[in-house]
Amino acid sequence: MTRIGPSDLDIFPLCLGANVFGWTANRDESFRILDAFHAGGGDFIDTADSYSAWVPGNTGGDSERIIGEWLAARQPKNVVVATKVSQHPDFRGLSAQNIRAAAEASLKRLGVDTIDLYYAHYDDETVPLEETVAAFGDLVTDGLVRYTAVSNYSAERIREWIGYATAAGSAQPVAVQPHYNLVHRNAVEETIVPVAEEFGLGLVPYYSLASGFLTGKYRSADVPDAADTSPRAKGAVKYATPQGLAIIDTLESIGRAHGASIAATALAWLRVQPTVAAPIASASRVDQVADLLAAGTLDLTAAEIAELDRVSTWTPAT
Repeated sequence: MTRIGPSDLDIFPLCLGANVFGWTANRDESFRILDAFHAGGGDFIDTADSYSAWVPGNTGGDSERIIGEWLAARQPKNVVVATKVSQHPDFRGLSAQNIRAAAEASLKRLGVDTIDLYYAHYDDETVPLEETVAAFGDLVTDGLVRYTAVSNYSAERIREWIGYATAAGSAQPVAVQPHYNLVHRNAVEETIVPVAEEFGLGLVPYYSLASGFLTGKYRSADVPDAADTSPRAKGAVKYATPQGLAIIDTLESIGRAHGASIAATALAWLRVQPTVAAPIASASRVDQVADLLAAGTLDLTAAEIAELDRVSTWTPAT
């Protein structure tokens, strides 16, 4: 178990991404995925109020509704649910009024009294940051949210957020959700990790498996044909460069020594990076859950971590 930043949210160190619920996983399969994840010790679920508004026939909040139905049906204990605001079709942006309305709508869909972890999904520079920070603080004061967090914010804007919260004596963010994995390291490690270390924030990375590339499924830069039904396939194959394929080969070799998959090994590397609390990974089928759970307990050796660092390294900005 691990803590998210300075919070008292004590979690299994792998977060189940629920962006696929109501998209590539229907309600029944989503229930099976949640059941398997929880039965295996998983207790941290990540969603957003906008998931999955992009799917024809969906309206946004679809993932939250499925999670809410599962929570009501199963009554699981000690489950931490994170959700986000700013991208729902009916609640766009981060004005104070919108944040409050969106949070209330998320609470209703989830069927809970309090959101455990509430993210500002994307920065909204059309609204004064001081207003956004105050609105998030008010949600904590009023008991709608336990802890606040930011996603897709620059290091500079995170510092500004913390400055406003400190000045107002309001709730400080405890987590940051960046795009971070073995083939996308530099932006986070050069800018976000130093801020997280300075303020004690926990990282909860998304795209932890690089849209599926770090499962080893995509070994060619060729765009998949219509027979490949994965909605993320085109996003994954762009990583099939010589360096990307070398990373896959290294993951496969290290994983074999542990009896672990490429995906579990990639997640295990990310799990032990500085300030990381729990990588996010999703499953569209229940048979994929075992790999995610394995990643939460797979301990790589120092030499294995160093080899993955080496093969995935880049030239830092100067």
